[in-house]
Amino acid sequence: MRPLGSVILAILAVIAFAAPAPAADTIKVGAILAVTGPASFLGAPEAKTLEMLIEELNARGGVAGRKIELIIKDTGASPEKAISFAKQLIEEERVFAIIGPSTSGETMAIKNIAEEGKTVLLSCAAAEVIVNPVAKYVFKVAPKDSYAAEKIFHQMKKMGITRIGVLSSNTGFGKAGKEQLEKYAPEHGITIAVSEVYDKAATDLTAEVTKLKGAGVQAIVNWSIEPAQAIVLKNARQIGMTVPIFQSHGFANIQYARAAGVAAEGVIFPASRLVVADALPDKNPQKPVLVEYKKKYEVKFKEDVSTFGGHGYDALMILIKAIQTAGADREKVRAAVESLKGFIGTAGVFNLSPTDHNGLDIDAFAMLTVKDGKFVLLEK
Repeated sequence: MRPLGSVILAILAVIAFAAPAPAADTIKVGAILAVTGPASFLGAPEAKTLEMLIEELNARGGVAGRKIELIIKDTGASPEKAISFAKQLIEEERVFAIIGPSTSGETMAIKNIAEEGKTVLLSCAAAEVIVNPVAKYVFKVAPKDSYAAEKIFHQMKKMGITRIGVLSSNTGFGKAGKEQLEKYAPEHGITIAVSEVYDKAATDLTAEVTKLKGAGVQAIVNWSIEPAQAIVLKNARQIGMTVPIFQSHGFANIQYARAAGVAAEGVIFPASRLVVADALPDKNPQKPVLVEYKKKYEVKFKEDVSTFGGHGYDALMILIKAIQTAGADREKVRAAVESLKGFIGTAGVFNLSPTDHNGLDIDAFAMLTVKDGKFVLLEK
């Protein structure tokens, strides 16, 4: 008879051979997204995009010989939940990298956690403070707020607008945008006559737009990501305001325009070219990427693509490109992300560096408007 120890070893060897691949054979990617709640227009398409892309990627064998295991955490746009999930993903799940959060406030809440955990964070949010000052492990894929503000002011100059009213939500995104508008307005000969901050869950903004009307402004700029964007439009038109209304890049989901109905007609805003992909000239280097992603998303989910889903696309594909370049080594991947050049994404062409963890320039934005209930390029 064989010694008991030898039998046990033989059984263990068989079990080990037959067992499923260990977790080490996958690359865990965490995603902290506002899938539900007031910022679901951001997080839901981001989550769907990640699931779609990773399903495709894994069907082709994964990356660097390993499949991607996606772990999505829904914050409901709560910074407190984002903090808890970030710690859980880093300390317990030991994820390779994190995509998200969806909002600026949540991203700022976990920026230091990612940095201390030496975990690459690819934020889908827009506030400039996410990457300024630069943190070694923190990147973002949405264009800078300052570029959005400047694109709006360039358009106002063309229209002869010099006196405006500003509305912004009491969120990280709203605060950051308000600061950028105030910073760059004087450089462009713009006077902000009145600036009002409203609650992100507001359902009636008549009082706020009435103050702007009383100040005799030539235009309104609203800066938020919540459904209240549509309420601003409705309430302004209901009280008889006919001045141009500008929205931030947070307006780039057609659901906002649909919620506002006819009040959205003529709204002007900066956005990525994704939402008007089919109208781009064939020579545009982004067009093949935009059209392919847009088609896949809309066929699979039976809904319109949005800029925000595009942020999910960019974050994941930048991570995948870095892993393909550097292998599944965290530090080498971080360095690969930081040195990525000429990467064509949905937001633009990314050129990152040790001093620029966003990698996009002002041309990432096009100026769009709402015409007949649809997003179209603003005629120059």
